Amino acid sequence: MSLNKGKHIVQEIDGVLCTLVESGLNPERVRFLSELLTYNQFEVKVAKLAGVEGQSDTFVLGVTDLVFNPVISVFGKMLRRPDGGRVSPSYWNQETEVDRLPYFDYRDKNPEAINEDDFMPNPWAYRTI
Repeated sequence: MSLNKGKHIVQEIDGVLCTLVESGLNPERVRFLSELLTYNQFEVKVAKLAGVEGQSDTFVLGVTDLVFNPVISVFGKMLRRPDGGRVSPSYWNQETEVDRLPYFDYRDKNPEAINEDDFMPNPWAYRTI
């Protein structure tokens, strides 16, 4: 289950009812998510999925908090990273994060920046009374 599916799934892992965070995970992803969720004080349960021989191992990861929803927690910025920042969707998906200035600070930090709106005529100038 990824962040584009908002369905809340409850599944039994090791005899305990858990909220399913993701399934079909490789060992590196399991390690990343379990460290992140235990840092945020969730009890993590991991189970190995039964698969075909010759394929790599896949795992299911869940937390014992039945109210936890990963989509709401990530997009609501409720989770913390170990470095002190908030967990963003790109951090959760282990993608590279682009460090950009917020749109409201861009002009203050770059006064020479050219904006197309600077050259647009006043939209009220064409209005006749």
